[in-house]
Amino acid sequence: MLSVTGMTSYDTSHTCRPEPLQGGALWRRTLRVPMRDGIRLAADLYSASPEPETTALPVLLERTPYGRRAQRGSDQDRGDAPIPQPEDIARHFTDARYHVVRQDCRGRGDSEGTFVKYLGEGPDGADTIAWLRNQPWCDGRVVMTGVSYSAHVQAAAAAEGATGLAAMVQDSGGFSSAYDAGMRMGGAFELKQVTWALRQALNSPEAAADPVLSEALSRVDVAGWFGAMPWRPGCTPLRHLSAYEDYLLEQWRQDTFGDYYRNPAIYGRGFYERFPDAPSLHLGSWYDPYVRSTIENFTALRELKSAPSYLVMGPWTHGRRCDTYAGDVDFGPRATLDGNLAPSYLEFRRRWFDRALGREDEGNPQSGDLPAVQYFLMGGGDGRRDAAGRMRHGGAWRTDAHWPPASTAPVALYLTAAGTLTLSPPAVAAASVTYDFDPRRPVPTMGGQVTSGEPVMTGGAYDQNAPDARVYGAREPYLPLDSRPDVISLTTPPLERDVVLAGPVSARLHISSTAPDTDFTIKLIDVHPPNADYPHGFAMNLTDGIVRCRFHRSYEKPELLTPGEVYEIEVIAPDTANRFAAGHRIRLDVSSSNFPRFDVNTNTGEPEAAARRTVIAVNTMHMNAEHPSHLRVWLEGGADAFA
Repeated sequence: MLSVTGMTSYDTSHTCRPEPLQGGALWRRTLRVPMRDGIRLAADLYSASPEPETTALPVLLERTPYGRRAQRGSDQDRGDAPIPQPEDIARHFTDARYHVVRQDCRGRGDSEGTFVKYLGEGPDGADTIAWLRNQPWCDGRVVMTGVSYSAHVQAAAAAEGATGLAAMVQDSGGFSSAYDAGMRMGGAFELKQVTWALRQALNSPEAAADPVLSEALSRVDVAGWFGAMPWRPGCTPLRHLSAYEDYLLEQWRQDTFGDYYRNPAIYGRGFYERFPDAPSLHLGSWYDPYVRSTIENFTALRELKSAPSYLVMGPWTHGRRCDTYAGDVDFGPRATLDGNLAPSYLEFRRRWFDRALGREDEGNPQSGDLPAVQYFLMGGGDGRRDAAGRMRHGGAWRTDAHWPPASTAPVALYLTAAGTLTLSPPAVAAASVTYDFDPRRPVPTMGGQVTSGEPVMTGGAYDQNAPDARVYGAREPYLPLDSRPDVISLTTPPLERDVVLAGPVSARLHISSTAPDTDFTIKLIDVHPPNADYPHGFAMNLTDGIVRCRFHRSYEKPELLTPGEVYEIEVIAPDTANRFAAGHRIRLDVSSSNFPRFDVNTNTGEPEAAARRTVIAVNTMHMNAEHPSHLRVWLEGGADAFA
């Protein structure tokens, strides 16, 4: 017998007897999959018969920290149907001649070991694939699927060079570099890691085994604790669950790009050559934290491998592909995956795996080649309020062979001290805007590429003119965000015709500060003109980014600022795709905080995870001939878009 503290003891066999499900149309058998260090991970094998050994088939593998038998909202198949149960999902694939394996990650569910987020998933995934390939019911091919963490573990296994990994559907995850997206951005820490840890601690095996611990975690005042940051060891809401507190605070302390972030499990970019040469589908959404990873994984693998890679980007929040809306904005009935790209999400994946494995000769005919890129271009709606209270922004699906689309080209829009965005570089000798950045009063996060942030933040598109009580940190009288003195808002004139943006977004800013370190943020916004439903207009956020200035030269070797000296920095925001309709304006907001999406710079030069004091930074953005700060976007037709 093997035993791990706080976990269940198991017998030494690797499988249990099969049990019939759904009237015997589906059979489930529990597996105990051995890892290289002796730990065994619990998994369920689903098959169409009680004796899977009689038929060797491809195995569809999903690894999860959320409970292998748990129903998840991100498994939504169709918008007009209930969320399917794991056995319903398995039945769809067993009917199509796959065996299905769903596995609990280490230290989660019924699996042995200690859970450490992300970092051990590569070896565990590779060991699982190797074990599956040696089973008589596997034909040697393992394909992987899953959303979010279940997408991260796919990239982690691939980075280990897992032999037999025959295809992947990475949905809303799979790190190209966790330092650039998912754990940090521009050097700032993504605080969704905190809210995720709190939620998963409450659902941990340790909490399930200890009612006192469970009660303590259930009573955590998350909003209150966010106001008490930074946290110190032993002084956090996770202090009674050391494994979770330890890994979370370690993530926070690791602020430079070093060995921690070069772990293959969270740094696919450094290990793409190890990835199996196998078809891959990268599915994401414009209001998801993993936009940059999704697009980079697609682009890199398409260039490096002979097997095809595909990209699908929708207008959703994290894993919500059956919704027509994100936040307070609706994109219309064409926005969903189901009913547009395929009859359902299950059918979409099944068809794609059949194609990837060349199973047309097994009674699964395919029609035509898939486009390499399918993306939803937001915009084109009437801007009025729908029956659910959301603004109708509209949009439509497009296809292309590349990303960014072949019809687009980069365009620089220059910032002026008068608050405009223009195609003309500045000619004046001196122009700047200066503001005070007080870390004790940060700019509140209002939507964006956020997931797992409840109850302090929610992803999606929201009117930046109208913060309300839902927004953590917003204060009465709830004025527009650009009314704040620490927000520099720059806009084009009303557009004379539609302008289509699709691709990367970044800003080259020339800045100075009185502080040895500070942050700069950007936010790209589509400004709708006023109408009867929105008399103040609707300022819809599209994408946003941040950079921590001590990393202005290198993320590996931070270097403090010299107060008063001018520096050129690049702030990168995740890609997006939007039609700015005639009469709308393109807006860029520049500031120095976006909380609680990111931790707040103290302006002291100390690492944020350890600092106890803050100072006000006097920050300046320069916009003159010598220092031409500008926004860089990819527009259909390039600069002619404004002609």
